Amino acid sequence: MFKLFIIVNVDDFFLSHRQEIAVAALNAGYDVTIIAKDTGKSAIIKSLGLKYFDLPINKSGINIFEEYKTFKFLYKLFKQERPDIVHLVGMKTILWGGIAARLLNIKGTVSAISGLGVMFSDDYDKKSIAKGVLKLMKFIHYHRNAYCIFHNLEDQDMFLQKKLAYADRCYRTMGSGIDLEKYQYTPETDSNPVKIIFTARMVEDKGVLTLIEAANILRVDYSDKAEFILCGGLETNPKAITKEKLESLCDGKYIKWLGKRSDVISLLRTSHIFAFPSYYKEGLPKSCIEAAAIGRPIITCDSTGCRDTVIDGETGFLIPVKDSIVLADKIKFLIDNPDIRKEMGRKARKFAEKNFSIKDVIDTHLTIYNAIVNKHTN
Repeated sequence: MFKLFIIVNVDDFFLSHRQEIAVAALNAGYDVTIIAKDTGKSAIIKSLGLKYFDLPINKSGINIFEEYKTFKFLYKLFKQERPDIVHLVGMKTILWGGIAARLLNIKGTVSAISGLGVMFSDDYDKKSIAKGVLKLMKFIHYHRNAYCIFHNLEDQDMFLQKKLAYADRCYRTMGSGIDLEKYQYTPETDSNPVKIIFTARMVEDKGVLTLIEAANILRVDYSDKAEFILCGGLETNPKAITKEKLESLCDGKYIKWLGKRSDVISLLRTSHIFAFPSYYKEGLPKSCIEAAAIGRPIITCDSTGCRDTVIDGETGFLIPVKDSIVLADKIKFLIDNPDIRKEMGRKARKFAEKNFSIKDVIDTHLTIYNAIVNKHTN
């Protein structure tokens, strides 16, 4: 059996974004091990028949000693276990796991470039770090044992233009995929108020504050007709919004912050509009494809990753980044035009069926894994 290691920052992200891929690989005959920080979900991972190692990592920290500890752990683990394929998910795991895999001449590495994140944000104040990361990316990926999976064309084009990867080793999937049976189309209920929902981590770059500004623009005329629901946990990265600030901006009635929730599907089913004004360097936001699958019109930014989740004017609207006025205008339009809103939701579901199936994503991953195996067995 060929050994496949899948390295992810934290266990709950693995379960929400890579679980189906790992199980499919296991069923295809691979010996699959998951390496992720244990936040209490490792037992669930083991119950799937997957092996597990706890990863020492601070996903948003920049302490050099912590970073070295992560690298050293992965290097020693790879050296001891000798995996055939190392699948890296997330910027830090790609960096430290990728360097370790290259130094140890692992047969095949697969990097999921699922968005470049805060490090490459336009206003991020540590551009020198970003430049250093790009140099490391070239060391990790510009060789024949390295494969990359991108979620949007902008990231892929950047890698190719800067010669960070070989074109014939680059693949693209429309996000992490979604189980269309689990996220079934659900017609909206004719209820009042109209619920506008946002699901993501509470980070400025995700557009949380822009959405709150839009809600306040509409407050006078729509406080009894609309309800804004913010669903997502707190973060620790440089753009994180504090609990105190969120609580000061949300009144608990017209604008509600629910915190991190495990019942996102239910919340989407009782919603009417999905608003996601992110200007983060997204890969392809899973929250948007979940909303599309349920059958909700999406308002998101005409920015990297986000624009790939919407057909502008058909399944939702694309708006300029950080533009709360335009966002408010589009929300107002969808509140005032329920028939158009419902039709956009139906089209969003069809768009999801065509583009976001988890089956397609699994097939792409197995194709890459098998190519690595065949290369070293023929």
